Amino acid sequence: METPRNGDTEASGEELEGQDAPADQAAQPAAHPRLGDVLLAVEELWPESLAEDWDAVGLVAGRPERSVQRILFAVDPVHEVIDEALEWGADLLITHHPLLLKPVHSVAGTGFKGDALHRLIEGGCALLTAHTNGDSAVGGVSDVLADAFGLVDTVPLVPAADGLPEEGIGRVGDLPEVTTLAEFAELVFSIMPAVAGGVRVAGDPQGLVRRVAVCGGAGDSLFGAVRAQQADVYVSADLRHHPASEAREGAVNGRPYLIDVSHFGSEWLWLTPAAGALENVLADQGFSVEIRVSTRNTDPWDFVLTPG
Repeated sequence: METPRNGDTEASGEELEGQDAPADQAAQPAAHPRLGDVLLAVEELWPESLAEDWDAVGLVAGRPERSVQRILFAVDPVHEVIDEALEWGADLLITHHPLLLKPVHSVAGTGFKGDALHRLIEGGCALLTAHTNGDSAVGGVSDVLADAFGLVDTVPLVPAADGLPEEGIGRVGDLPEVTTLAEFAELVFSIMPAVAGGVRVAGDPQGLVRRVAVCGGAGDSLFGAVRAQQADVYVSADLRHHPASEAREGAVNGRPYLIDVSHFGSEWLWLTPAAGALENVLADQGFSVEIRVSTRNTDPWDFVLTPG
């Protein structure tokens, strides 16, 4: 997977006609933000108020007064991503998934979570999580999916309790033209990053679809909202056997059809737009920072066996 890298830029002094510009008139390079400045920018983009009650988002490790020159975005705070961050010299790692979603009683280095925190702290790299707030916000995970599939007139599947009308979990909208399930599934497959599990589809390949519901990450708790929105097809990840089976049994004219994609892949697409958005907010505030998107595929599966 190729990921963009945004380099630092520096303003240069302009020469006055016929003579050098005075030193006090020369443009100065943009300053690097403090971690606290980045936290304010992140809150502007992905407010913590949009996070689900069960979620754990925000700063996990790091001192707000520390300078930040390099930021790495990733889906998962796993060891190979931490290796990448430390080898690059990142001052901040922003991940979609939390490291400490479930309560812990120790962060000793004897366990993999404690070891991850120790390595980050000892390497001078802070850790920040934008999870369900990154899902719900405008320009969040599901918005990126909806845009990638070409959906128009999108609205949230489940509106945020304390957000704007366009904020919430999942999105539903329309394709510009009617297509078949098979053709739409091929589009989804072409957009997703390559992972072992591929893309699974339930429904008539020649069935016609136009109204599409999407939810990045695990979305089989939203079948009620999908049916209420009369979606022809639902694209999400981690569709478990029983919810998917019940959705098919309760389908009307076979709909909603189901497309099950990689949890990692559905959220990885968000990283590049998120990195660009954060860089723009910081630049508007006069800060210079180098931001990268992780090149590590952290989907947990390595290979798959299929009949035939």
